[in-house]
Amino acid sequence: MKVLYILYQYLIGLPLIILVTLFTAIFTIICFPWKNGKAPRAVQVFWSRSVLWFLLVPIKVTGAENVNPKQSYVFVANHQSALDVFAVYGWLPNNFKWMMKKELRKIPFVGTACAVAGHIFVDRSNPRAALQSVELVKKELVDGISTVIFPEGTRTKTGEMGRFKQGAFKIAMDLNLPVVPISLSGFYDAMPSGAFFVQPHAHVHLHIGKPIDLQQFEDINTAMEHLRNCVADGIDKH
Repeated sequence: MKVLYILYQYLIGLPLIILVTLFTAIFTIICFPWKNGKAPRAVQVFWSRSVLWFLLVPIKVTGAENVNPKQSYVFVANHQSALDVFAVYGWLPNNFKWMMKKELRKIPFVGTACAVAGHIFVDRSNPRAALQSVELVKKELVDGISTVIFPEGTRTKTGEMGRFKQGAFKIAMDLNLPVVPISLSGFYDAMPSGAFFVQPHAHVHLHIGKPIDLQQFEDINTAMEHLRNCVADGIDKH
């Protein structure tokens, strides 16, 4: 059964993903003047959902009622797998901009489409360039546009959630925006770091928590610890 599933992924699932990715990238580039419009967003959502559909990964989504699609937020999520991006992009009801590592800019078509869509590339090896990227994303967070950040900075290697970095919380405090915890469960088991295919019978869960006003905390470290606990509490323990 596992062998058949792996063959399906490489012979059917992967070609379908490549086709829908190319279509989405080209459509996004063409729609540059309307990058925040409904049509580009709808196609991008379809692309993200298609990836999990083609890989036969069922997803459970809870907590969407906790956020207002017309409100700007800073979303923070744990980072378990390469599949996290597709789940968040496909099922988060808010229009948002990613902060992503600059290396993704080099992916043919996809990198250009991400730049055109207004996503922000971050040079993590250059503190000054990283700071400029933060200023760019701040300018995008208006009129209901949000951002999604993985505050661990990278995918987990063990399945355990790592320490949070301050970047997302500084943005939220500077702009007085609420922070929303996103808890991702099952993604590490579905496709851990270094894996080349999705495990059969994978089930994943995306939970959107309630917005949290950081102004109630006395300092940024206290806010970070609280949000990390919120993310952890939303992860399925099984």
